[in-house]
This record gives sequence, C-alpha cells and structure tokens, in this order.
Amino acid sequence: MKSHIQEIRREKAVLVGLCSPPETPRSLVEEYLSELAFLADTAGADVLLTVVQERRLRDPAYCIGKGKVDELAEYVLAEGIDIVIFDDDLTPGQAGNLERALKCKVIDRTGLILQIFAIRAQSSQARMQVELAQLEYLLPRLSGQWTHLSKQKGGIGSKGPGETQIETDRRLVRNRISLLKKKLREVSLQHETQTSSRQTVPRVALVGYTNAGKSTLMNILCPDAEAFAENRLFATLDTKTRRLELKINKLVLLSDTVGFIRKLPHHLVESFKSTLDEVLQADFLLHVIDVSHPGYEEQMQVVRQTLREIGVSHDHIIDVFNKIDALEDPSLLREIRAKYPDAVFISAARGLNITMLKEIIARHVALEYTERKIVTHVSNYKLIGYLYREAEVTGKRHLDEDVELTFMVHKNRAKHIDALIASQQLEHDTAAL
Repeated sequence: MKSHIQEIRREKAVLVGLCSPPETPRSLVEEYLSELAFLADTAGADVLLTVVQERRLRDPAYCIGKGKVDELAEYVLAEGIDIVIFDDDLTPGQAGNLERALKCKVIDRTGLILQIFAIRAQSSQARMQVELAQLEYLLPRLSGQWTHLSKQKGGIGSKGPGETQIETDRRLVRNRISLLKKKLREVSLQHETQTSSRQTVPRVALVGYTNAGKSTLMNILCPDAEAFAENRLFATLDTKTRRLELKINKLVLLSDTVGFIRKLPHHLVESFKSTLDEVLQADFLLHVIDVSHPGYEEQMQVVRQTLREIGVSHDHIIDVFNKIDALEDPSLLREIRAKYPDAVFISAARGLNITMLKEIIARHVALEYTERKIVTHVSNYKLIGYLYREAEVTGKRHLDEDVELTFMVHKNRAKHIDALIASQQLEHDTAAL
C-alpha cells in the first residue's frame, strides 16, 4: 500500500523549545522536541537544528528572547531554512513578529499537527473535520491571506460600507465554519442511522497514543480489516469498524480510532468528536500502549486525560502493552508486568500473545451477556430457529411435547428478544387453537 504522504519537496526545518526549570526540566523539553521532530518528518520536513532556550518567562513579543531570535535569523539565512517550528503554542502576535524577524514560515506544534491531519485525511468527513479545525485555528491569525475565499460568496450586500479586507476575510471564514459544522451534524446523523443496527452487538474500540500499533493490532485481530499501518504519527484518521469472531461464538465489532498525542489541539478534539463517537459507544476499550517507548507512562496519562475530555467516564478499559519484542531488557518487562498485573502484553507485529488477548476480550464480552430460559412447544420451529441464529443456546431439555432452551443474550438485545419471544409464543399458541 502506498503512503498517504504526498510527494512534495521536503522542507528544511528548525525546531524550538522553551524550558523553565525546575517546572519544566530540560530533559522533558528535549523529549517533547524529539516527538516534534517525528511530527515534522511525518509532515515532510527535515530537521537541521533543534534549539532549546532556558527562560523563566515567555517573551510576550517573540516567545523566546530577542537575542535568540537574532541568532536564529542568521542561521535561517545561512542554511536556507524553510520553516521554524515551535513546540509551544504561539499567539498570533508572536507568530507574526517571528515571521517578520526570521523571514520564513513560523508555525507551532498545533499548526504542525493540523497540517499532518490535512495530509492524512482521506474520507470526506475527515477532510471536513480537519478543515473546520484549521479554520478555527487560523481565524485569529488572519492577515489577508484568505482573500481567495471571496470567490465562494459575492453579490450585493457581501461587503458593508467601510468594511476592511481583513474583516471581509474573517466574515467569510466564519461563514465557512458555520457551513462545515452544519454538514458535520448532518453526517453525524447519517452515521447514527447507519450504525443503529450495531447497538445490539458488543462493541470494542482501540484507543491509544499515536503510533502505538493500533492499526497493526486491528489487522491481526481482523485479517480482512486492511487498516493502513505505518511507522508514522497519525497513520490512521478515519475510524474503521470490522467484525471480530471469537471462539465463544459471539460476534464483536472492533473499531480502530485516531491516535492521541500530548498537547492535542483543542480544535481537533472538538472537530473529531463525531469520529470519536465509536469510543463513547463502545462497551469497553482496548488501550494500546507502546511499551518500548521510554515515556510510555506519560503517554498513558495523555490518553486517559483525552478520554475524559471527550466524555469517557467508565473504567471498562483493558491495558494492552504492545511491542514487547522491542524491549531489550527482560527485567524491565518483568517490572512492568508486576506494576500492571491486569494488563495484556503482546507484539502485534509478530503475533505474540494474540490468542491470549482474544480470550480476555471474550471474557469481558461474556460479562455483557445475561442468561435466559424459555419453554415452548417443540413445533415452534420459527422461535427455536431464531434463538439458535440470534443468541447462544447453551442448554436444551425435552419436556414431553415442550422443549426448554437455555441461552445467552447480550444485555442490549435482552428486551428486544424478550418482546419477540412473547410475540412468537402468542402467534404459535393462536395458530394452535
């Protein structure tokens, strides 16, 4: 499968981080910048220099000090740098001042993530969600670069007396934001209609930090999933749902969702809420963790915090530590097992302990089922056949001309099946008269 990354000229980039010890130690900032470099690579940039400035307070004009800005300007000119990327969010004023001083593009971590999402978005829904997030991010940063949007709306009354070009651009962007929100609400309603039949089937969602291996796990659990997997951040944006067959003869719907990341832009969380509905509606979650990453525990906290932000309040979460084959020190794995005794340890890439994971999923799914018994006439073939098709019949006992069936049914289907049983019983008894 070809990469989603477009074939474009790779840009030369400089990364900038700000640390304020002891609140934010240099080692932590360097770790953040390492991840920022991975993000830059994913977006199509080669990092030539990483700069960390220790400063107690952010400079209101440039974020970093004016002296450091002058040093960067010389380096940018000498090396032909295309873009400078800040790990911290920049105010619109700071971004503008930096671009004038450095004479190149300047973006922050949020802008970079939005760019990656724009490259990765494949479905029309994902593209609308990304565009909405971009417009909401760019609205306060407008400086006349959005005049091309005027083509989307014109005619009498499109511009008021004395209205400046920047006011026109802002109004056009706000109109576009309103239109996108309306379209996304319509898509969300269509999605709810299309997936209403899933409400009676156990649902499991994969969540985790980006590049933890969710899509690789999806592909090995559901061989027909064809989820795009790549050693890049945000390889998957669109939610993919597939059937997962378990040995207990129960069907489960497994969904792969967009990965989370520290400092995930608020605009993206809001825009992708409809996509993350699969997480909210799941009976339980598989939290996939890259155990080989030195900051895996912080990544776990980021995922938990993001789940709370989107409204997940339950604890029906199974921790799945992935990439155990990448751990060189066996004692480290033993320590993590002891610390997280209820977790599952796997390697999705090598297929290690996948059978164990399926058994654990099956046990959790079984908790969602309830036992029922019914006594009906042996000639009630329609009802008996329905129960064998739609439920898990665990016992059968003949009682003269009747038969007693014991079966398991998912809690979401219990009322539906009880009503159908009553209807079928009545229909059969009436016909017998």
